[in-house]
Amino acid sequence: MRIVVMGPSGSGKSLVGAALAARMRSRFVDGDDLHPRANVAKMAAGHPLTDADREPWLAAVAAVLAQETSMVVACSALRRVYRDGIRAGVGGVAFVELVVPEAQLRTRMGRRDHFMPASLLDSQLATLEPLATDEVGIRVANDADLESVVSRISGLLTQSLR
Repeated sequence: MRIVVMGPSGSGKSLVGAALAARMRSRFVDGDDLHPRANVAKMAAGHPLTDADREPWLAAVAAVLAQETSMVVACSALRRVYRDGIRAGVGGVAFVELVVPEAQLRTRMGRRDHFMPASLLDSQLATLEPLATDEVGIRVANDADLESVVSRISGLLTQSLR
């Protein structure tokens, strides 16, 4: 199973994705590691990415997913067109959208050391298009301890992909 754990910055994509991959005994890739240096520098300077900036990054995400049949990638995938691009690059992808209240996202972002400044959260939330009912995947509240959230995701994925 190829899974993209998605959501805005601070939603827990990397932490949940790594734990989900461990449970699945699959490889985990953090999409942040696939960004071109120019993208990281732009975000670190407080400038949101454009669709043109995201294009090579999303292609890299799809290329990595295509390497194995069982993998978890953390990637914001905020807009449907971004998810469609990933799907076009590799088949059999399910998305897990982590849902976290805005206030909690802001708190989490304020506590971490990351190239993505909290000042860009507004642009991410404005860009976010929640996973639609016709897309393969699930929306899950990241509102409990890590083990509970991963267990919930595993159960929901098993049910929804039958």
